[in-house]
Amino acid sequence: MSYLKSYHTKGIIEAGCDEAGRGCLAGPVVAAAVILPTSFRHPLLDDSKKMTEKHRDELRLIIREKAITWAVGVVSVEEIDEINILNASFLAMHRAIDQLTVTPEALLIDGNRFNKYHEIKHHCIIKGDGIFKSIAAASVLAKTHRDELMMGLHSSFPDYGWNGNKGYPTKAHRDAIRKVGSCEHHRKSFTLLPEQLMLEF
Repeated sequence: MSYLKSYHTKGIIEAGCDEAGRGCLAGPVVAAAVILPTSFRHPLLDDSKKMTEKHRDELRLIIREKAITWAVGVVSVEEIDEINILNASFLAMHRAIDQLTVTPEALLIDGNRFNKYHEIKHHCIIKGDGIFKSIAAASVLAKTHRDELMMGLHSSFPDYGWNGNKGYPTKAHRDAIRKVGSCEHHRKSFTLLPEQLMLEF
């Protein structure tokens, strides 16, 4: 476990924000916002990508129980195609922040860019999910929520193996697109197959 910080600025209410699914070919992008007590500690908490699925599922319940407030925001495939994935990621974070029952005084954003949320100041932190507890907690909630959504979609669209790849551009996922074509849950604004790049030349 890496050592994570409890806050960026002492004495103010901070919400950590992170998204999941930005690089996927299919499915929504999901973000979470979390305000943790500064006393919150858990030995498993880390960047969700470094955790096992079992540990993420375990921590998801603990975070939801112990957080001062938390929320998840979802942006659909149709919206992603309309406004682009970067803006969709910011919108998902905004939707999560909208639902918090306590208004944060500052936002800790995983990444290097963000669209300002009302008048609340924000700090963009590259690889912030491996630095701050609240961002790590948000990464866990966003990842587990999105994985759950993709498992649900898999039951209706089993050809793509979303129960395993969760919509990411794996070889098996792309081979399935070649074989059966894309579906309504694929992002039309994305390059689903590498050969599309040749066709667009």
